Amino acid sequence: MTVEAIRTIPTESRFIVVEGPIGVGKTSLAKRLAESFSGDLVLESNVENPFLEEFYKSGRKTALPAQLFFLFQRTRQLESLRQSDMFAPVKIADFHVLKDRLFAELNLNRDEMALYDQIYASLDIEIPAPDLVIYLQASVDALMSRISRRGIGYERRIDRAYFEKVADSYARFYHDYDESPLLIVNASSIDPIRNDADYEELFEQVRQISGGRHFFNPAATVAFA
Repeated sequence: MTVEAIRTIPTESRFIVVEGPIGVGKTSLAKRLAESFSGDLVLESNVENPFLEEFYKSGRKTALPAQLFFLFQRTRQLESLRQSDMFAPVKIADFHVLKDRLFAELNLNRDEMALYDQIYASLDIEIPAPDLVIYLQASVDALMSRISRRGIGYERRIDRAYFEKVADSYARFYHDYDESPLLIVNASSIDPIRNDADYEELFEQVRQISGGRHFFNPAATVAFA
């Protein structure tokens, strides 16, 4: 990272979260940002969840244990982050712990949700607020196409209706979100992972944000220019 880049990052912006629906590219973007910022990665690992594949096969049957596994995993990772050295490099995570409840409300029935709430409350963990949330949006067609390309067998079993519910839940959640600076990115028509020009333009935007709500949609700008 150049001296110029270091100066541009606000001193309080040490924790950046990349979020979005399944298949939108949040992990790949988090990795690239961590490289650009010479930062540390905090990644959730779906492969560690022993209930996830069965959930995609059978739906609600294993929804509760799958959800609780992710809850414990995410809060443990972020608790470690909170206790880490305040002078450590910028940290980039590919998950926002608040999205855990988004999926819980989507996948759990009323009794399971009540149990989830009790367990969540009992954890009593101070979770660090992000200094910036990057929310990647994409059409359901784009999400399904990317899932197909990355070739994870059990993900291909996800039907279109579930993708639509997940995308809608994210859109509603971040429509009202105001707990951190927010950058909403239209990821349907750009590719900041494989296209260097797209990435550099997005990275420049990330470097400049210090507060508020922002939108990144360069394709729309070109279309209406």
